Amino acid sequence: MATYRAVEVAPDGGLRLTERELVPPGHGQVRIEVEACGICHSDSIVVHPHDGQDAGRVPGHEAVGRVDALGEGVSGWEVGDRVGVGFLGGHCGVCEACRLGDFVGCTDQPYTGVHVDGGYAEYMYARQTALVAVPEDMDATRVAPLLCAGFTVYNALVSNIQQPGGLVAGDLVAVQGIGGLGHLALQYARALSLRVAAVARGTGKRELALGLGAHHYIDSKASDAAEELTGLGGARMVLATAAAGDVSPLLGGLARRGRLVLVGVSSEPVRVSARQLIFDAVQVSGSLTGTPAQNEQNLAFAQAQNVAPMVEPASLDDVQSAYDRMMRGEARFRMVITV
Repeated sequence: MATYRAVEVAPDGGLRLTERELVPPGHGQVRIEVEACGICHSDSIVVHPHDGQDAGRVPGHEAVGRVDALGEGVSGWEVGDRVGVGFLGGHCGVCEACRLGDFVGCTDQPYTGVHVDGGYAEYMYARQTALVAVPEDMDATRVAPLLCAGFTVYNALVSNIQQPGGLVAGDLVAVQGIGGLGHLALQYARALSLRVAAVARGTGKRELALGLGAHHYIDSKASDAAEELTGLGGARMVLATAAAGDVSPLLGGLARRGRLVLVGVSSEPVRVSARQLIFDAVQVSGSLTGTPAQNEQNLAFAQAQNVAPMVEPASLDDVQSAYDRMMRGEARFRMVITV
């Protein structure tokens, strides 16, 4: 019996190395030999203590590798194709949302590494509708974080450029939080010809933020960030990337018809007044990645514009310590498992 190594969630919430049986992919699935997988803060959705019968999930939704085997019914993909899999594990194509073309909103779509096993492994299985074609000449450790962290901020920015009355070149965009998402958002926003303000607590990331493309740096610990943004003419968009903290005060730094877009999942509520909604016409929304086809556009843009994550590599044997570094905020800025 052929086996492969994988890292699964133990009942106590720890991560443990295990052996899995290498089986053929199911109908509509492919089997992927993993090259690399990013460690994302969203992996904490599943990395926590479980009842014994609920443990055993393999996390990881920033996986890149090669198709190793095809299940029945798979078309358009071949063994040897280089592919990636992000957070959304593949739409069904038949639910109401899919029939309306809302593949992100598919009601029968698993979250990779949450509902189905992910990429903390030598092999993984995925629906063909989840697959992202990956350029041959992009390094796997660069691609992995771009499949989720990079794609999340890229799609949030591009979606607001493409909508009527949306962002245009030279508009001021504020990136709140200069971490795993934020350090990529600065690069994408600058490459999209936007004027970029980085917002973070303290001055420790000032030089880094300016080096990554920010035109302005705002220390929200030393000054009122909303007032600073207003002094710069008002932000047409604030992209909130941090997974902690109250972003509501930043609404005061938006220009008229400006938008606060959240991509960092925080437990803090967003408080917006009726006056802001009516008289200032501000908008508040969230953004959840996008489709595999849009992710391919993301990779092509990142490749053309030299957008790249700052990564620290780890092995399958070191996943627990790498995950802990990410959760403690010690990594700069993405931990990536290389297989």
